Amino acid sequence: MSQIKQLCIITGFKKASKGDIIYFSSSDIPRVFLLKKGNIKIVSVDENGNETIKDIIQKGDLFGELELDNDRNSNEYAKALTDEVSICSFLLSDFEALLLQNPSLALSYTKFVGLKMKRLKNNYANLISKDAKTRLLTFLKDWAARDGKQQGNRIIIENYLTQNDIAQIICTSRQTATLLLNELEENGLMHYGRKEIIIEDISKLT
Repeated sequence: MSQIKQLCIITGFKKASKGDIIYFSSSDIPRVFLLKKGNIKIVSVDENGNETIKDIIQKGDLFGELELDNDRNSNEYAKALTDEVSICSFLLSDFEALLLQNPSLALSYTKFVGLKMKRLKNNYANLISKDAKTRLLTFLKDWAARDGKQQGNRIIIENYLTQNDIAQIICTSRQTATLLLNELEENGLMHYGRKEIIIEDISKLT
């Protein structure tokens, strides 16, 4: 990470605001990005123009042309989710050169990609083996573990996702996601607000 940050020092950091598009996979010059602050979502677009959230990127994550295969047929973009987003970007060719010069970095990068693929595989397994409610509960618990702040028995999460975002992440309709979130509220398990989500007791999300 320190070597990657050296590249960022050279290229400099850029800021984005909520709703800004950060990159398109179809750009002529492929780049790799490091998220320094905030959260973004990676959205894939199919041939019919339908959009699906592919991943949520958090502080310290790499994103962009990570596969190093120069696949220009993929169609995705990154969009800022939070009010303040800070990123650095560098050319894919510079990143490849850095990997060639530093075998230890190349090994770490291989592990990073492996963990990312494992997470995607687990997400896929959840989609085909669990119902929508279980997928929502699993997502909320993972989100709480990553971003939640404990206050007594409560866990408070800064909310940067719409109900439609959540629906896309757990691969269900917005109506179903809304019904499930309302059900959790009616049962006193959580409160969904535009700015924050409050989970009363994470152990009861079963």
